[in-house]
Amino acid sequence: MRRRALRDDQPLASPLLTLFYEPGLKALCGQSSMSKQKALQTIAAANGVAEDSAYGAVTPPIYLSSTFAFERFEKGGAYEYSRSGNPTRDVLADTLAKLEGGAGAVTLASGMAAINLVLAPLEAGDLVVAPHDCYSGAQRLLTAHADKGHFKLELIDLANEDALASALGRRPKLLMIETPSNPLMRVTDLRLLCGRAKEVGAKVAVDNTFLSPALQRPLTFGADYVIHSMTKFLNGHSDVVGGAVICAHADDVEEMKSWANITGVTGSAFDAYLTLRGVRTLFARIERQQKTAGAIASFLQQHPSVEAVHYPGLPSHPSHGVAKAQQSGFGAMLSFEISGGVEAVRRLVETVEIFTLAESLGGVESLIAHPATMTHVSMTPEARSCAGIKDNLLRLSVGLEDEADLIGDLSRALDARR
Repeated sequence: MRRRALRDDQPLASPLLTLFYEPGLKALCGQSSMSKQKALQTIAAANGVAEDSAYGAVTPPIYLSSTFAFERFEKGGAYEYSRSGNPTRDVLADTLAKLEGGAGAVTLASGMAAINLVLAPLEAGDLVVAPHDCYSGAQRLLTAHADKGHFKLELIDLANEDALASALGRRPKLLMIETPSNPLMRVTDLRLLCGRAKEVGAKVAVDNTFLSPALQRPLTFGADYVIHSMTKFLNGHSDVVGGAVICAHADDVEEMKSWANITGVTGSAFDAYLTLRGVRTLFARIERQQKTAGAIASFLQQHPSVEAVHYPGLPSHPSHGVAKAQQSGFGAMLSFEISGGVEAVRRLVETVEIFTLAESLGGVESLIAHPATMTHVSMTPEARSCAGIKDNLLRLSVGLEDEADLIGDLSRALDARR
């Protein structure tokens, strides 16, 4: 018997599991009761399952065909060519749109393609406002566009009220937000900034890569677009490069789909299949990963060789309250600064055995990165200094290894360099 498709208004026998704490959950969902909404975990695990009309496959089939047969002359079917539309990709897009609470989504070949897609509708003379401490790849892309006159760009500290007021006073077309920020884990008040952007007619795009919809849903706070590098937590296994844009409004969905088709940046069916497989375990992975991340952050905060720990889950973090209000958890990313400068960094990363020195994040394996020479090396030393990215800063992506093993690995490496 074919399973019924899940409906957004279908009531559940049990309410949405409160993963970490109730206040964050209510803020995420925009309501105090989930009795009439499908649990996000159910969407992640079951959207598209057992809906194959051809053979009753439980797992959504993967359609690797590049082209699809027309029904007859001048009459195409639902799909014609995989660049413009593919069934496997659409199941993933539908799942992400439901998880983020959007009108629709477009999946793409990379996270950078997702950022670039949001910029596609802009015209010469339009102003884009973005964080001065955003991911260096995003900053490089924005600067390259601005240098060619595609739009105007202003990089500011979003926490600086004077800079923010001045930038918004110029009536930007787009405000870009990255929260928590990469790599310093700064948290932006989404409700506040989305509201202020709307007052001046600006659209808001939020990069939600670090948290995923399991922990944060920016559209519920007034954002127009959510951007993901699907390479990270959504896929979760470090074997896919992909991106996604989820839109709050149907008109924007159609515009994004059109631009994606025009520019040819849509993702492959096989990558969509792998990413959807990763999404199935998103909530279980992040619950475990962030528990371990919190323990690691507490350990590092007490270590004599650590000068600072950047993790919003720590009560001492400047934005702990904001994070708790708009997130349902604090995530599995953190960064910390050690004493002893670059040489101390070198010894530490060459001593750890479980943490792998590599870029990227969000996988089941734990990674350690040195932003100044890796993820943010494209920024000038002056730009890194302005953003607060020091040479003694290290970033951790916490995986699914045993908590005690990971803390022991860091402890041995920190003690070895003393």
